[in-house]
Amino acid sequence: MSKLTIEVVTPERVVYSGQAAMVIVRGVSGDLGILPNHMPLVTPLKIAPVRIKTEGDKELAIAVSGGFIEVHGEKLTILAETAELPENIDVARAQAAKSRAEQRLIDKHPDLDLRRAERALQRAIARLQVTNNL
Repeated sequence: MSKLTIEVVTPERVVYSGQAAMVIVRGVSGDLGILPNHMPLVTPLKIAPVRIKTEGDKELAIAVSGGFIEVHGEKLTILAETAELPENIDVARAQAAKSRAEQRLIDKHPDLDLRRAERALQRAIARLQVTNNL
């Protein structure tokens, strides 16, 4: 059975590199399941977990904050603004960030940057989902 070669890259480093049977991402138009021999594709990503299915029932989730996915042949590359593996996420810090963002959205101060607060909430939720094994 053929595999996808996957790389998750941020401006700072390669976060993950390996083989996958399937990768599930959230694009701006909805969720995408990428299998080997997928048609060539480049699309922007939303802030959400990326799920990488490896051999058997094993699955790895990575919290990704925006960026793009490129699929070409048997290679899949995710160019992300940020990406975090579950073991690198401080759960207490992510929960605090989620609470702060929710409170900002509830309070609606006149100088609130709504888009920034919504993105902070989405990032915190993605981090928590990854640490909870989705």
